[in-house]
This record gives sequence, structure tokens and C-alpha cells, in this order.
Amino acid sequence: MAMNNWMSWEGGVDLIAKTSADLEMPNVIVHVARMVHTPVGSAPSGMIFWQPDPSAAPLAFGFVSSDANVAAYFANHIFVGTPFEGAPAILGTITIGIDAERATARVEIPGFVFESHLAEFSETAMINRDPLPTAPFYQQGLEAAAGHACLKVNGTKIDLVIPPVGITGGPCAVVAACGLYAR
Repeated sequence: MAMNNWMSWEGGVDLIAKTSADLEMPNVIVHVARMVHTPVGSAPSGMIFWQPDPSAAPLAFGFVSSDANVAAYFANHIFVGTPFEGAPAILGTITIGIDAERATARVEIPGFVFESHLAEFSETAMINRDPLPTAPFYQQGLEAAAGHACLKVNGTKIDLVIPPVGITGGPCAVVAACGLYAR
């Protein structure tokens, strides 16, 4: 099977959450990595989704990277067929910190600073997930689920509810040492 569209990364810090248990779908995504490699280049990159009022449009939504070509690659190559297809590319800065006790991500885009903090990790496990309707690509990598997650948006701490399974079929709060999406 030919794989024409792919991305790989190292140093992933991923958070998918809801701001209320009553919400059907997550309204928070900070899914970023220290370095992401694609056929069009490599740079710190990821995805942001921030919709504090689920009845209104998201305040921040798109693929973030310090490289415009890399940011523009994801929507129409990896996330085709998902709600993220056609999402805008956003130039921004991503800073990742990972050690044995915690993983942090700071994402700066116009108008927003997102700071996520993960801790209390499970053992790192190798994953191999087949495509899903919400994630129509193969996934491989090393992940450690976080037992604790918090988020600040523009310096304000946000109350979070962490669902048990995220849109990619794995944990919603995870540090991903390395991985690959391919389709």
C-alpha cells in the first residue's frame, strides 16, 4: 500500500478536553510537537482548537507552525475527510518541555498564548492504530498517558474535563515521544 501523505514527530504534547462535562464534543485541542517532519519541511507544529462557547465559532482554530508551508500541509494531506480539512494555517511559536515528571507546551499565535501541562504519566507504550472516521490515517508511535492535565489560555487557568478516548482513538492527555501519521 502506497503512503503518499505522512507526518512524523518527536516531543509531542497532546491535550484534548472539554470545559464542561455536559458537552458532547471536546472544545479544547492543543496537539503540538517539538519537531514535526513532512514532505514539505520540518518545524515545531501542531493543531489548536479553542471554542470556549460551544454555541459560537471557535476563537482559535487551525494548524500552527513556525513554517507556513508545514502549517498549510496538514489540512489537505493528513486531515482530509475530517472536520479539520481546510483548517487555516497559522504562523506561531511552539515551545515544548519534557522530562520524566512533566510535559509542557506553550503555543503563541496572534491573540493567544496556550500553556498546557501534563504529569503523572503511565508507562510508555508503543501504539499502532488503524484509520478511524475521525482520524483517517494510520498511527504509530510511543505514548505515555497523563493522569493530570491543566491548561492556561492567556494566563487564565481553564477548568477541564478529560474524556477517556480522543478523536485519534487514544488517550486525550498524552506525551508522545515520537510518532507517525500516514495515509
